[in-house]
Amino acid sequence: MPYRWKNKIDVDETIVVIKNVLDKESELPNWLVNTIYGSIRDSDPAMTRFFYSEVKKHAPSSLKYFEEGSTRAPI
Repeated sequence: MPYRWKNKIDVDETIVVIKNVLDKESELPNWLVNTIYGSIRDSDPAMTRFFYSEVKKHAPSSLKYFEEGSTRAPI
């Protein structure tokens, strides 16, 4: 990864990974944040909007990694 989200299933799989990591760890690792940023950057805007709507529903604590101005955003 990173990879381009081609459909909602790709996004759903990303949400599951986020949830699974947060179930075991208190923070998302840098490699995962960077990978997801790559998907956000490279995917169709509709898939990016779907990602944000799903992460708000299912893993809202992870939004801090993907909000504008996040200190975890890749440079």
